[in-house]
Formats: sequence, C-alpha cells, structure tokens
Amino acid sequence: MASQLKTAEWDARDAARMQDILLRQRAAFTAELPVSAAVRKDRLNRAIKILLDNKERIVAAISEDFGHRSTDMSMMTDIMSSLKPMKHALKHLDAWMKPEKRPLDFPLGLLGARARVEFQPKGVVGIISPWNFPVNLTFAPLAGVLAAGNRAMIKPSEYTPVTSALVAEMFASAFDETEIAVVTGGPEVGKAFSELAFDHMIFTGGTAIGRHVMAAAAKNLVPLTLELGGKSPTILGRSADVARATERVAMGKLMNAGQICLAPDYMLVPQEKEGEIVEGLKAATARLYPTMLANPDYTSVLGARHRERLEAHVEDARAKGAEVVVVNPAGEDFSKQNTNKMPLHIIRGATDAMTVMQDEIFGPLLPIRTYATIEGAIAEVNGRDRPLGLYMFGEDKAEVAQVLDRTISGGVTVNDVIFHISAEELPFGGIGPAGMGSYHGHDGFKEFSHKKSVYTQPKLDLAGLAGFKPPYGEKTRKALAGQLKA
Repeated sequence: MASQLKTAEWDARDAARMQDILLRQRAAFTAELPVSAAVRKDRLNRAIKILLDNKERIVAAISEDFGHRSTDMSMMTDIMSSLKPMKHALKHLDAWMKPEKRPLDFPLGLLGARARVEFQPKGVVGIISPWNFPVNLTFAPLAGVLAAGNRAMIKPSEYTPVTSALVAEMFASAFDETEIAVVTGGPEVGKAFSELAFDHMIFTGGTAIGRHVMAAAAKNLVPLTLELGGKSPTILGRSADVARATERVAMGKLMNAGQICLAPDYMLVPQEKEGEIVEGLKAATARLYPTMLANPDYTSVLGARHRERLEAHVEDARAKGAEVVVVNPAGEDFSKQNTNKMPLHIIRGATDAMTVMQDEIFGPLLPIRTYATIEGAIAEVNGRDRPLGLYMFGEDKAEVAQVLDRTISGGVTVNDVIFHISAEELPFGGIGPAGMGSYHGHDGFKEFSHKKSVYTQPKLDLAGLAGFKPPYGEKTRKALAGQLKA
C-alpha cells in the first residue's frame, strides 16, 4: 500500500511538472509572437549542433539499449536522417513562411479586395517518439515543429532509457525549458503527457497505443498527427526482376532487424515463382549478412520480450501448418548468445489463422503468400487495413499502375522498399489504422502551422454595390437571380 501511494505521489508530481512546463512554454510563445525567421533558424541550428556534437554518444546509447545495434546503420538512420530534415528546413524556411495569395471571386479582386493565407505557429507541440529509431523519430518531426515557429515538449520511449536520458541531456544543454523540454518516464508519465492540452501532438508508435493517445487528446480537442504502422505488403509482379527485388526486400526487412514501421511485412508473389523468390531471399541474405551473431552490421531485437513475441509467432505458424525457412547463412547457434539477435525466418504458406498474419510483425519474420492473378493480390491488400507503406516490384508499367490505382496506402515505393520516406518533399504519413496527418518538408511545416485566412476589404462599399446590403430590393433580387442558376 505504501509503495502504491509513493507511485501515485510521484505520478502526481510528474503531471504537475509537465503542466507547469506547458503553461510556461505557452506564455513564452505568446510573448514572442510573431516568431521571426531568425529565431526559427537559430533553434534549428542549435538542434543540428547537439546532434553533431553527440553523434558518437547517441550511437553508443542506442546500441546499449538494443543489446547491439549497427554503428554504421545508426549513423545513417538516426544521425544523417535527422540532419537532413533540419538542413532542408533551414534552406527552404524563408520561402515557406511567405503568405500565399489567393484569388477572389469576380469582381472582388478587380475592385480592390485582397485575400491571403498566413502560416502561423500553433504554439506548443507534444512529440511522443518510439524506441525503434529513437533519435530520428524525435528530430525529424521536430524539424517541422521548429520551422513552423513552435515550442516543443518531447516524451521519448521508456524502452530505450539510455538514449532517452541522453536526449534529455542534449536538449537541456542547448535549449531553455520554455523552448524545448524532454520528459522521461514510463507508461504512467506517457499517459499523463498525452492528456496535456497541447496545441498539436504527434505520436509515432503502434496502432493500439495510438487509439489511447487519440482518446486522450480528444478530451482537450488537441489536433493530432498519428504515425502508426500495420502490415505493409510487398507485391512482386510477374514482370519483376526476381534477383534485384529479393535483394532489396531482404535489405529492407533486415535493416534494424525488421523493427521499422515501414518494413515489408509480408510478400505477395506469383504462385509459380514462389520457390525462386525464396531462393533469391536466401541468397541475398547470405550476401548481406554472411554471419549474424558476431556481425557488427546486424542489429539485435530489442530485448527478450520482443524476441519471445516473435518466437511465439513462429511456433504458432508451424503449429498451423506453415513451412518455416530459417535463413542462417553461417549455421550459427542462436541459442547461445548474449544479445537477442534473430535470423530471418521465411514463413511459407502463411494463413490468416496465424498470428503472424494478424499483427504487425516488427522483426525478422517474412510471411509469403501466393497469388494466381494480380487482381487477386490487389484484393488481398484491399481486404486488410490500409497500410502505412506498399511496395510494388515490376517492369510492366500497366501492371504497376493497376496496383497503385486500385490500392490505398500511406505511401508507395516502386521497385524498392521504404525509400519513399527518404524524400524530404514527399509527405510521410498513414491512412486509417496506419495513421493520420503527414509531415516532412513543406508538408511538415504546414502540418504544424495554423493556416490563417486574411481578407482585406477596400474602401468601396462592396456589399452595397453588389446589392447585398439592406434595405433589400430589386437590385438584390437581380443579383441573386444572377447567382442562383446552374
């Protein structure tokens, strides 16, 4: 009982501290309006500096949290991929901030009226970041948040505690708490954070938690950007180059040990090519990772809990009749290791009754299903929740167009996987259970800005000239008659 009271006491203190930070950030934001380009650029430059100054510490922290994570991959996915959106925002900020002139219905513009849209910062934005790319998925949305002139409160994942503590230290070294504040803690802190009355909130994580975040935000009508996940399909058309396609799928599936919201979750392949495709995946994996256990390029699954969850998927598939092909190029003994590394498991004959086809996998398991016609593959995709990503391989332009026209997903990469997220001026976001809203580049600036309409009336009495000013009469009726027709 005493322990429960202590927890409740600390939870209350955490909630009070977060509320205090929010109020102080909002007061400082209001006092600063309008937020100049110089101030925004200064904040972006400070964020860039703490990334570069701490890049080796970040990589080491992430690897410690994972049990092992590739140094070079972390440099690419969490350092380079965080710098890119920051630098992109700096380059384009002046252009993004310019008001947009909008046309007016005839004859308002001719008579001197003017219309424009101004992009104002919203205020304080809450960022809830996940564990799989703990730095990139903090800094990438932050680029748009800062470019738009906002302040930020950040709640990093409790599953990467070393990295989260470092992120808090980094921001505290370069930003006043009224500009950017980092709040660390477990699920109770995360719950209280999601209930704060932010001016906008972005959550990156699983769909199930996303539902709770959305419900919490609804209490204060907080607008949301939800970047979730789901089962992103990979379709190999009959015209696909099998060797090239399987290498690119293997590379995408095994990056970060498959712990990517955009990882190819399952494959749909022509039934007569299934064997060739399995062999292609095995050969590609052997080229990319000739060994795995001691290979510094191959990342560990995050902790025993996630490894056991993945192993349960494998055993469930086996028990329900699937053929599981374990791709272990060097024949290593994965039962004797200090990390939680797992080799690629190709699951042939995967059915909807298997848990591996019901949940987002988030690990190095790859179910393969076959189709007789491309229409059948399209029907399978459309029979599931709309995915965050869709990957289509093929040289037949008509077939590729058919898949893209007949399916709906957050984004698409053709003849590769995941790459659409790397384009700064392509909006990144989901649809339906895969999320809502989007960011990156100009779209991110707009996502975190309030689009304010401004109409300026000339000295002329336009309502009177148009006949829409009382007392109404024949002039009014003629004006209406001119408008009320097809």
